[in-house]
Amino acid sequence: MAESTDVYLITGFLGSGKTTFLNRFICQFPKDRKLMILMNEFGEIGVDGTLVAGQDLDILEISKGSIFCACVKTDFIKGLYEIAQKIKPDILLIESTGVANPVDLKKDLNLPIFKGCFRFKEQFCIIDAANFLDAFQVYASVEKQISSSTRFIINKIDLASREQVEEIKNLVKKYHPAPHFYEATYADINVAELLSLDQPLEGARYELGRPMSEEELERYVEELLSDIHESLTPPDPLMSASFFWKGGTRSDLLEMTVRLPREVLRVKGFVQIEDRLHLYNYVMGQCTIEMQDVPVKENQINVLVLIAPPQIMPAVEKLMGASNFVKTGEINRQEFFQKR
Repeated sequence: MAESTDVYLITGFLGSGKTTFLNRFICQFPKDRKLMILMNEFGEIGVDGTLVAGQDLDILEISKGSIFCACVKTDFIKGLYEIAQKIKPDILLIESTGVANPVDLKKDLNLPIFKGCFRFKEQFCIIDAANFLDAFQVYASVEKQISSSTRFIINKIDLASREQVEEIKNLVKKYHPAPHFYEATYADINVAELLSLDQPLEGARYELGRPMSEEELERYVEELLSDIHESLTPPDPLMSASFFWKGGTRSDLLEMTVRLPREVLRVKGFVQIEDRLHLYNYVMGQCTIEMQDVPVKENQINVLVLIAPPQIMPAVEKLMGASNFVKTGEINRQEFFQKR
């Protein structure tokens, strides 16, 4: 019997196809094993969790920042403790936010509080073949994601040339002597074979002892953050903001899209057009608006989450205001550094 929970991490820059890969994973995962999913989104409102296949899954969503920086590290450590103490899955699959620097994950999983119950297995980096090279030149998190990953899924190859794909591979090889590459469209690869899920496994078996009280856990995390805060790797210079759409037509949304500053990296959310639910999905200049048939919370409808550098946010707010949008909640801002 297994004596720990195997942990897999999915990384990749904004819009690379991490959630699509996650759904491939879920659909191919053996029914006799226990799977836990931890999803992290940079924006205030989580969108990707709604798009995950299956209604009976154990899913923990953490939003409003990266689980690998101080802003939501508390929620992450508490979430891991809850998973270890009560759920005890065979496999924990973590999908990090697209702007995450994942180098601190192994340290988090090996904290004394977990008593060795987590076993880090593999880190996958999903690469957007069409936009990866541009993002790599600007954002440090992209370099950190490829330098700490072991397997690379070059996704959206239908949107890139053969020369672009080979250039991506050559760049990754500068960080790894023998990287594993998989080429795909819509992250369509054999996940079960990739993870060797055909190997026998009966379930996780471990005990953490007496559960900590909520106050004890809170105090532990506070002390932990006070010790490690200075060593946490700062994220890239990005902000997220949520905007409520008062309504309109598909043409109205497309007109707003073409006016977005080129520095805007990501816009995503569910919108109502002619009484039908659609997913608005914008990634570095490319936009799709597709009908959806998924249950969506009321507070998610007609709300777009936008991610961009802080210096252009005033222009973005002005544009969105002129396009029948109203900013909702607080802008999610962190202390940043940028790749030179």
